[in-house]
Amino acid sequence: MKLTVYGGRRLFGEIAVDGAKNAALPLLAATVLTDDEVILENVPDVGDVRTMIALLESVGKRVHCIEPGVYSIRTTRELAGTPPDALVRKLRASFLLLGPLAARVGASHLALPGGCPIGVRPVDLHLKGLKALGAQLDSTGTCWHAHAHSLHPAEIHLDYPSVGATEQIMMTAALIPGRTVISNPAQDPEVHDLARLLIKMGAGIMIEPGRLQIEGARTLSGTVHTVIPDRITAGTFLIAGAIAGGDVTVRCQPLHLEALLSKLDELGIIVQEHVESVRVVSDGPGSFSGGRVEARPYPGFPTDLQPQMMALLSVARGASVIKETVWESRFAHASELARMGAQIRLEGSTALIEGVPLLSGTEVHATDVRAGAALTLAGIAADGTTIVVDRDGHIGRGHRDLAGELNRLGAAIIEEADLSPSPSPEEGGGQKGESEKKEVVGTEIR
Repeated sequence: MKLTVYGGRRLFGEIAVDGAKNAALPLLAATVLTDDEVILENVPDVGDVRTMIALLESVGKRVHCIEPGVYSIRTTRELAGTPPDALVRKLRASFLLLGPLAARVGASHLALPGGCPIGVRPVDLHLKGLKALGAQLDSTGTCWHAHAHSLHPAEIHLDYPSVGATEQIMMTAALIPGRTVISNPAQDPEVHDLARLLIKMGAGIMIEPGRLQIEGARTLSGTVHTVIPDRITAGTFLIAGAIAGGDVTVRCQPLHLEALLSKLDELGIIVQEHVESVRVVSDGPGSFSGGRVEARPYPGFPTDLQPQMMALLSVARGASVIKETVWESRFAHASELARMGAQIRLEGSTALIEGVPLLSGTEVHATDVRAGAALTLAGIAADGTTIVVDRDGHIGRGHRDLAGELNRLGAAIIEEADLSPSPSPEEGGGQKGESEKKEVVGTEIR
């Protein structure tokens, strides 16, 4: 897939975000904890969610789409503890099934998971938590086996507030009668959303600063739950308004975006918070100052917005510094931004940026979900045409329709399924050729 982005367009309007991908994935995984029907609403239609649904179906769950964004999940046959390796390796979040499946059927077998190439993503904290709960674990080097014949509650300290490990322990402990305590857990909104689902299913969960308690039950029940809005998608659209210039309102939960909103305000961008929306007003490149950003676990600045922020700071006035403390290889987009004229120097986990008046359109490559979004935003604000090549379909794994949503705000982006040469803006209304193409006329996609 590739996106042809015609630069120099300002963005105006209001947009709502879908449910959070990073919340939907553990919520879907949690449905293996019961045979009863669980109905999930506001589920985003993105590639990673489709992969997780396929994983659930492969182990014995029936997943029925009631209407767009609403899914009914129930058990229709005996659950299996071994999902297909090919599916597991497509999705990092597939590893969340290791503990819950073992707790349900006595044993599970999962290949090491896949996901975006943004650095070493160890599962050691997942394994530490499961061992503390009494699971017997062994590995073949490429797969992990979990046996759950003597599970028990435990007190578990996480050396790092890992989101995945926290979710893994929460789900597994929810089926272990007694009290499990996690100290130094992740406190992300997506973790809290999983806690709300597990409470509805019959577990007891109490969240305190630096501590999370789970009162497990022998069986859990079905329920109905609505996925929280996607704070990363919301942040992406807000940064789009800031870098392109214009007036953009995003319907979202502002409380989940405090780190981003305070940083945009610090840069001199107009930010107006309301109960269920945020408005950003900007004059585009060169109208805001540089600053310092440090990507940290929640409530710090989100690592999933660091690439988009790097694009923004590339056209800020003066110097900026970005420090990445979550993933050690999340600067692949820096070299792609440099192809557009950004002045970026990398020193280990730190990026030093000297703002330039304007980026220039060229061909760039999406190396992961968020890098693809960042390059698309850079293209909107750039001079000329930018082609974002996404050979592995990264963008679609995290965004339902990034190009379409941005076009509705005034961008001019053509999305093509193949990687043949792009048409000029004047050719946008011509023949489609062999690739599937969404054509742009002005700012309208048809």
